[in-house]
Amino acid sequence: MDNILEIRHLRKTFGVNEVLKDINFSVSKGEVVCIIGASGSGKSTLLRCINLLEYPTSGEILFHGQNILQLDIPNSVYRAKMGMVFQQFNLFNNLTVLDNCVVGQVKVLKRDKQTARKIAMEYLDLVGMAQFINAKPHQISGGQKQRVAIARALSMEPEALLFDEPTSALDPEMVGEVLKVMKNLAKSGLTMLVVTHEMGFAHDVANRVVFMDEGVIVEDDVPEVIFNNPRNERTRTFLKRILEK
Repeated sequence: MDNILEIRHLRKTFGVNEVLKDINFSVSKGEVVCIIGASGSGKSTLLRCINLLEYPTSGEILFHGQNILQLDIPNSVYRAKMGMVFQQFNLFNNLTVLDNCVVGQVKVLKRDKQTARKIAMEYLDLVGMAQFINAKPHQISGGQKQRVAIARALSMEPEALLFDEPTSALDPEMVGEVLKVMKNLAKSGLTMLVVTHEMGFAHDVANRVVFMDEGVIVEDDVPEVIFNNPRNERTRTFLKRILEK
């Protein structure tokens, strides 16, 4: 398997609080890995460390075998290859939908505007947002904003996409439209690392499910094992609580 990403002995502390403790796992090309766990278990911090929005306290993040913590490349260049979709969309409110998907391409990838617009249109069309290109973020719904955010990340043509609880800020009726886009991306072979509370998505779409608790990876296995026959008592307790809601 071609590992795009390998995490070795990753630790992250905030003051005396150790949020990530000796995290080890890898993501292969074309894999969809879902990270589940209770709030405060370190899932989002792990994703933010992988994308260098937080800097790890110690450990290694290998991108195609090279430790990015030691490479002399701008963070923006690495982040273009490792795209991120946030819980709160993080769109530029003063820009149109189309310009939100163009600006990063021009600034970071140095694409000309015409090429950037063409690529942005392709991905906006893919997520069903092509008819809203002239709208500003405040004129569209939460689900539509998140679909624009996904198109924006895809417009950078990353090698992998990180999703940080992409549906948790949405009204329930909008969750489905975003999950549908994500399912289609998974089918297309995109490498995805998804922090999520959507157990149905993790069960049906993921190749692997990672369960985190109190800053450690407790279990990392295929969805059938995690959901039907988890080996660890902590995993069983978490799923029982979540699935009985």
